[in-house]
Amino acid sequence: MFRTVAAVLLASTALAGTAQAQAPARAAPPVKAAPLSALVAPVNIPYEKFTLPNGLTVITHTDRKAPIVAVSVWYDVGSKHEPEGKTGFAHLFEHLMFNGSENAPGDFFDPLRSIGATDLNGTTSYDRTNYFETVPKAAIDRALFLESDRMGYLLGAVTQGVLDEQRGVVQNEKRQGDNQPYGLVRYKMTEGIFPVGHPYRHSVIGSMADLDAASLEDVKNWFRGHYGPNNAVLVLAGDIDAKEARPLVEKYFGKIARGPESVLPKIEVPTLAAPVREVMKDNVAATMIMKVWPVPGLNDPDAPALDVAMSAFGGLASSRLDNELVKKEKLAVQVSAGVQSLAQAGMLIVRAIVKPGVDEKLVEAKLDQMIADYLRTGPSADEVARVATTQVSSTIGGLESVGGFGGKAVTLASGELYSNDPGFYKKELNALATMTPERARAAAQKWMSRPAYTLIVEKGEREGYEEAKAVAAAPATPAAPETPFKGTRGAMPGVADTGTALQFPKVTRSRLSNGMELVYAQRTAVPVTQVSMVFDAGTAADVAGKLGTAGMTLSLIDEGTITRNSIAMAEAKEKLGMQMSGGNSADQTTIGFEAPSANLNSATMLFADVLRNPAFDASELERVRGQVLAQIGQQRTNPQGLADMTLPPLLYGADSPYAKLAAGVGDPAAVMAMKREDLVAWRNAWLRPDKAKVFVVSDRPLAEVQAALNASFANWQATGAAGTKTFPAQRATTSPKIVLVDRPNSPQSLIVAGQMTPVQAKSDTLAATTANTVLGSGFLSRINMDLREAKHWSYGARGGFQLMQNAVPYVINAPVQADKTGPAIASLREQINGFLGTNGVTPVEFRRSIDGETRQLAGTYETSGAVLGAMRANDFLGRPDDYQATLPQKYRALTTAQLDAAARAAIDPNRFVYVVVGDAKVVRPQLDGLGLPVEVVSATPPSAPVAAK
Repeated sequence: MFRTVAAVLLASTALAGTAQAQAPARAAPPVKAAPLSALVAPVNIPYEKFTLPNGLTVITHTDRKAPIVAVSVWYDVGSKHEPEGKTGFAHLFEHLMFNGSENAPGDFFDPLRSIGATDLNGTTSYDRTNYFETVPKAAIDRALFLESDRMGYLLGAVTQGVLDEQRGVVQNEKRQGDNQPYGLVRYKMTEGIFPVGHPYRHSVIGSMADLDAASLEDVKNWFRGHYGPNNAVLVLAGDIDAKEARPLVEKYFGKIARGPESVLPKIEVPTLAAPVREVMKDNVAATMIMKVWPVPGLNDPDAPALDVAMSAFGGLASSRLDNELVKKEKLAVQVSAGVQSLAQAGMLIVRAIVKPGVDEKLVEAKLDQMIADYLRTGPSADEVARVATTQVSSTIGGLESVGGFGGKAVTLASGELYSNDPGFYKKELNALATMTPERARAAAQKWMSRPAYTLIVEKGEREGYEEAKAVAAAPATPAAPETPFKGTRGAMPGVADTGTALQFPKVTRSRLSNGMELVYAQRTAVPVTQVSMVFDAGTAADVAGKLGTAGMTLSLIDEGTITRNSIAMAEAKEKLGMQMSGGNSADQTTIGFEAPSANLNSATMLFADVLRNPAFDASELERVRGQVLAQIGQQRTNPQGLADMTLPPLLYGADSPYAKLAAGVGDPAAVMAMKREDLVAWRNAWLRPDKAKVFVVSDRPLAEVQAALNASFANWQATGAAGTKTFPAQRATTSPKIVLVDRPNSPQSLIVAGQMTPVQAKSDTLAATTANTVLGSGFLSRINMDLREAKHWSYGARGGFQLMQNAVPYVINAPVQADKTGPAIASLREQINGFLGTNGVTPVEFRRSIDGETRQLAGTYETSGAVLGAMRANDFLGRPDDYQATLPQKYRALTTAQLDAAARAAIDPNRFVYVVVGDAKVVRPQLDGLGLPVEVVSATPPSAPVAAK
């Protein structure tokens, strides 16, 4: 099953029937896959490494594909280093490091935004804290200045006000995670397998009490003890080499003094004395069964074998668990198995979401039986090979990026920090390529045969969730008056404006033999091909009275054809290292794949089999129906899902096809009554070549790509009548009001505000969207800076235009702590009114936005996936194929007056309708005095379909 826009659960089907008369039954052609060795051989990240006298380890990798450099700094400090009473300190300090340093005061995002930084963020784990950004080559001096300043010159900028601000932000990040269905499982899991005092027992985000009790001196001492250069790894990857990098690194980092050496905590892999079983209740739609074992860390010889064993058991689409519990016996709607590998230990997790109506004890017994059977038999050679191919292919695709969350810089830094080897990735790939079933089985037997921790999460009210409540801070010890810090290193380096530096590839349009348009671009950084077939369909094309038909069709379309059943289809994709995906936006349905280019011909053949010959097996429809109903249940327990169900009719009116968006995964009554013929009819009306265009980004030349597609699609012709969509004239948003969706015991409220705008998606929207970088999009937007940084009521808030074919709403999304819901709405209105009134775009905001948007273009379109997305967006919005290349000139031609005028013409501060998902008994009293009528509705709305044409 594709991961559709609203779908989060897995589904699959078996073989039966034919989709159309034009697709006669035939034998499945064999899948010809390149040998795994051919995929592994090209994976190489050459690097140079040196160490400064102060202990800073520096690694460089040269990649000249774009004039950008990824800067990644990894510190050997994570939550495992935190003593009792100071949980969450590592993560709290990650936030503090973004609030300015002694020679670069103010928000860290500000000077990086203006230079066009992309992939800018920081993360904390059990084992480390990292900070990263990708910057234009011309801005490397500024990036190194900023990173070195917060490494060596930070504490003067850490004030009580900064601490209080980020403490509140972190606590709202915690509330936001806790507020999700199954949101408390992460705490129970580690507490269940690691004993009291174990460094991996407490959560990375920490406890509310410890965060509240953190004093200014506490956090300063934390920095002094862990953030020295000798505890850090700096990676520079991209348009730079060691010869260029060394003098720059010495200039900016060389004078920072060494700090105390980070002490690796002693961590053992515990063994439970006996099996442990706990049951908890939560606001969930289906029971979850989770079994967890502590296992060795990523450097242990058993780690790769465990990874392969668990992937075969519950990680592949064709895994043992999926085939048995989901496909055959239909006892579960989702299953998984895998290893969360940490540096010094890990967690082996097996999970099943029970199909509603099925006895959870039956599923747990079956799960235990399957585990016992698997320990005896282990994975087959074919399963091991498919796991290896899938994982290697994923690694190859991820290495196209130089930075970010998972690119080359991350690969080198993690290898150095965790394994003292930047090239550790090669050992991991080699372990995959040479893995045997015997080794995988032996590792599983060794570690899974020990007592397990079992957690059952059942539907019900959360019990005793004290963490949702604010904790009174300990009385503060009077601190000595702070001496205002002042810079000692000189001015921050400037950035030369070297032009766009954008190297957007040439886009070529041609046609396949059947007339379908092919839009192609070549990128050669990695040997991967990405194909996206886009149909003029989408949620707006869903069937009135049968909402969910479009989503159900995608759920089934790749789960069995007239040539392969669902298991054979999954195995074929895994042999090719092929990932298929699909989804419905408001206006379009997209089905595509990504695969190593060595397997392009076979992957295209398989892709065509899915599109042309879906089985839509009637005997499997009941199973998929159960899974989709479980998805609907999940949507109705999730704050975002509830908001997404409530807002569309208020924005578009019940007579608009866009009102169908409110159904999300589908209308439960319609899904219950859906028949195979409904899916076949929708597919025949909408997923057809006369409604499709195919977009491709590949390292292979156009002629080769075109030949592969023609071999499978040349004779694909549309038959029968095509579907049509009818839109009424655009209407105004309903009268301003607040709709409060009562979700009891929510520690956070989700505020979603929206209004229709007069903007046309295919018009020139650049001025309006650029103005919104000041109001609502990005970290430095006024909405986010107010609710997150100034008031610390939220982990993050945003607003933006949604460019749809026949409507362009402006929508704000702001999760806030429950006790500040009313004040947060008041603050949103204040910010919006000010921006659209007399407090428009300032010269500083204008220059930062224009410079940032222009300079970030090279980093924005670094990867093939980003290029593919831009090609599709340009086509959808009627823009020329070279639109990205024209952007620098367009940005530079804008004026402050144009931005203000565009924003004021698009957004009316008095026309917003607000949807609030939260605890009515806490929130409702806060809404009085806001001057808007308030309507309270249940979080379990009726299941009647939305009427739409």
